[in-house]
Amino acid sequence: MTTRYREPPSFLKEELYKIANYLMTHGKGILGLDQSPETMGIRDLQVENTQENRRKFREIVILADDDLANYFSGIIFPTDAFYDLMPSGETIVQCLKKKGIVCGVKLDKGLLPLIGSEGECTTSGISDLEQQCQFYKSFECHFAKWRCVYRVGDNLPSSLAIFNNAEILARFANVCQYHRLVPIIEPEILPEGKHTLLRAQKIAETVFSALIKSLNNHHIYLEGVILKINFVTPGMQGRSVYTPAEIAATTLTVLNRTIPAALAGIVFLAGGSCEDEATAFLDAINQPIGRRPWPLSFSFARGMLHSVMHTWAGDEDKVEDARKVLMQRAKSNNWAALGEYVLKKEKMLQKLKKEEEKRKALLGFEHNKKLKTHAFNDKTEDSDESAASI
Repeated sequence: MTTRYREPPSFLKEELYKIANYLMTHGKGILGLDQSPETMGIRDLQVENTQENRRKFREIVILADDDLANYFSGIIFPTDAFYDLMPSGETIVQCLKKKGIVCGVKLDKGLLPLIGSEGECTTSGISDLEQQCQFYKSFECHFAKWRCVYRVGDNLPSSLAIFNNAEILARFANVCQYHRLVPIIEPEILPEGKHTLLRAQKIAETVFSALIKSLNNHHIYLEGVILKINFVTPGMQGRSVYTPAEIAATTLTVLNRTIPAALAGIVFLAGGSCEDEATAFLDAINQPIGRRPWPLSFSFARGMLHSVMHTWAGDEDKVEDARKVLMQRAKSNNWAALGEYVLKKEKMLQKLKKEEEKRKALLGFEHNKKLKTHAFNDKTEDSDESAASI
């Protein structure tokens, strides 16, 4: 086994480093807008899954408040989104570039059965990856995402799935970096099952260790790589319940045991967690405890957009309401990425409570004033009647 390899040129490393560090700006996340509305529950909303409806929903997000750039450093799009034009005639990339948000693209083409496994999957799209990278870099995309999934069972994930997917993710990262794209690699361990938190921890350690070995075998420039993972949690069908602090501690243990400090950053997906739960986990893992040599932020899709989608539900009259929900969700996750979500939420609740008390006090004052006025009027009327009788 040789230890000789060609070092990436300094200009390439510098470009990848700058892009990755911009994406991992403290407190900002990477929005996952790469899922189709069908995946995000559009069938439940009875909105037809068409290109036009997908474009409308993306437009709701892209044309939201200018403060969007305060919460997101980048947005991941599916390949078909780059042909959309905004009402101004601009492309998505041109529109977001003015806001200071970097565009990225999802380049995997979905899951395929992994032959020889017990119902496990691999990911397609490697065969024409070079052409795809060249094409979307010309669109001024500066990063790309690739997802592999791992099922959990009594004997799963298998060694075949672990090493096959690690190799595919490493090959993806290699091609991306060669074409000046920062790779976001997503080894998603599916949350379905009855497995314990300890088993989830050991599976994550095994999967991430194999992934890092493959990245090193392909001589990937780690300072130009972002890892996208779910929080380490027990199976969704299990009965165990853990606090956000316990989930955060377990996840940090896994990361410290397996992920090199050189990595540009780690972003979390919501996985099987609801929006508020994912935000609570993110806040807990960003508390000033434990060793965290990498920036930790979020890259939520359903965990950010589920309530936005339900607010919109295909109704043009609800577009502004949906945008308000988006900005509130963005602000909450910004607080969580800074480790300030619980504190800010408590302060906000205290503020609302004080405002409610003031409102009630004011209403009480007005009510008493009316009672006194009525009493005075009644007394005056009685006096007038008495005077009239005299």
